[in-house]
Amino acid sequence: MRPDAVHRVLDAELQAARQRRGTAPEVLDVGGGSGVWAVPLAERGCRVTVIEPSPNALATLHRRAKDAGVADLVIGVQGDTETMAALGELAPAGGADVVLAHGVLEFVDDVQLAVAAMTEALRPGGVVSVLVANRYAAVLGRALAGRVADARHLLDDPNGRVGAADPLLRRFDLDGLAELLTGGGLDVEVLQGHGVLSDLVPGAVLEATPGATEALAELELAAAARSPLRDLATRLHAVARRPA
Repeated sequence: MRPDAVHRVLDAELQAARQRRGTAPEVLDVGGGSGVWAVPLAERGCRVTVIEPSPNALATLHRRAKDAGVADLVIGVQGDTETMAALGELAPAGGADVVLAHGVLEFVDDVQLAVAAMTEALRPGGVVSVLVANRYAAVLGRALAGRVADARHLLDDPNGRVGAADPLLRRFDLDGLAELLTGGGLDVEVLQGHGVLSDLVPGAVLEATPGATEALAELELAAAARSPLRDLATRLHAVARRPA
C-alpha cells in the first residue's frame, strides 16, 4: 500500500524540519492515545511527546514504544485534552516543529482555545496537523443508511451534531476548519480529504480483484485534494503553519 495523503504531507514536513534544524524533529501529539501516530514517527527518528488523559492508553504507548525500540524517543504525559487549558504546562511553549491534533477537536470544550494552545506550542515556522470528522460525510452516511431524520439534523445543526446524545461535540466542513485555523493566527497550507473513497469500498471486493488494493490507494491519493471528492471524505485534514 502507498502511504495515504496525511502521511505523505507529514513526511514531507518532517523532512523539511529536519533539514532546517539539522536535528530530530520535535513532535507534540495531543490526545495521541496508545501511539498509533507517535510510535511510527519515532521509528522515523522524531522525538515525540504524547499528551493523553488515559493512563491505560499511556501504558500501552510505553509498551509499544519499547517493543519498537524507540522508548528513548517517546514521552507520554498524562493531561487533560478536553479543555487544553493546561497544555502550556505540559509542553514547552515554542518547542514543537509539528503539533498533531488527530481526532481531538471534535471533543474539546473550547475549540478556539485549543487552537491557540497548540499554536503557542509551535516553533515559529512549525505546523499544526489537524484531522477531524467531516459533517457532510456523516450526512451522506446517515442518509444511505436510511436514517434520514438524523441526516437532516446533522446538516442543519450549527455544530454538525445529531443531538444531545451525539458523542462528538462538533463536526467540520472545509470552510469552517480553514476559518478556525486562520482565526488562530495560522496560515493554512493544506486542505484535503482522508478516507475519500477507501472507506466506501468493501474489503471483500478488494480481495477478489487482483491489484485493486494498490489501485485504490493510488486513486485515494489523487482524490484527496480534488474537490468535490475531498469535501465528502470521512475525515478532513488540514496543515497550518505558524508564521516565522
